[in-house]
Amino acid sequence: MTAFAELVAPAAWRTVDLISDLHLQSSDTATFEAWRGYLQTTPADAIFILGDLFEVWVGDDAATEPGFEAQCAQVLREAATRRPLFFMHGNRDFLVGPAFAEQCGMRLVDDPTVLALHDRRWLLSHGDLLCLEDTEYLRFRAEVRAPAWRSAFLARPLAQRRALARSMRAQSEDRKRTPGVVWADVDADAARTWLQQAGATTLIHGHTHWPATHELGDGLERIVLSDWDLKAHPARAQLLCLSSAGAQRVDLR
Repeated sequence: MTAFAELVAPAAWRTVDLISDLHLQSSDTATFEAWRGYLQTTPADAIFILGDLFEVWVGDDAATEPGFEAQCAQVLREAATRRPLFFMHGNRDFLVGPAFAEQCGMRLVDDPTVLALHDRRWLLSHGDLLCLEDTEYLRFRAEVRAPAWRSAFLARPLAQRRALARSMRAQSEDRKRTPGVVWADVDADAARTWLQQAGATTLIHGHTHWPATHELGDGLERIVLSDWDLKAHPARAQLLCLSSAGAQRVDLR
C-alpha cells in the first residue's frame, strides 16, 4: 500500500495555486519571465509546484555560484516572503535538496501528498509513478533515486555533472524523435487505487503534458496540469487554482 503524506491547509487559505512542468532553462527567457511575473502577481495564499520546475537539476551547489540557478533561487526567495511555497520533485529535478529549499524558503513535500483544503481531500503527485506502462523509465527512476546513485553523482565535480546532464537530455530528445515511440499515460486503475487508499476524490498531477480532466468512475477524477512553454505556438502558461468552489484552470498567456 502506498504511504500518503498529508498537509492540512490553514483555515485562512482561500485559494491555492498548482503548477508543474515549467522546465525552466537559461535558453528559454520567455518562460522564465512569465514564471517570475506570475510569482510576483498571483493572489494565491499558497503555491504548490508539482515537479519539473527545472529542465534539469544537477545539485544544490549549482545555485551557490552566479548563473541561472542562482537567479531562479532569488525569484523563489522573493516569492516565499509573500506566501508559502511547496515543492514536489519531478523526474527532471529530483536532485533538488533541502539546502536549495532552505535557500529559497520552500518546503519540500512528498510524492504523493494529500492536501486537505475546504473540506476536500486533493491528492497531489508529479504523476510519473503512475505511468506503469513506461517500464523502462520506472527502472531508470528506481536506479537514480537510490541513495547510492545520488551520492555518487553528487560527488562528481559540478562541471562534470552538467556535462552528464546535457548528454542525458540529448538522449531523451533523440528518443522523443524515434518513430513509433508511444508515451505512457497514467494508469487509470492505479489512479483509482491511490484515491481510494488516500480517501480523496481528485488526483492532480503533471508529468504527461496532456492537460485534461478524466472521470475515473464512482465520483473519482484526475486533473492533469499543463506544462509551460512561452515559445510554443500557441504559447502555454496555465495554473490550476483550488478554492471553495473547486478547481479552475487559469491561463496566464
